Amino acid sequence: MMSPVEFFRTLPKKECPECGQHMDEQAESYLMECDRCLAKRDE
Repeated sequence: MMSPVEFFRTLPKKECPECGQHMDEQAESYLMECDRCLAKRDE
């Protein structure tokens, strides 16, 4: 059985569905889009 730490280390990087850019995940963030795409949407 895989340890929880190893499980989370092997997950693929989070990717923005709008532009495909890899995102740095933050534990408290539930956003799906990157900062650049979110800024475009607010304009």
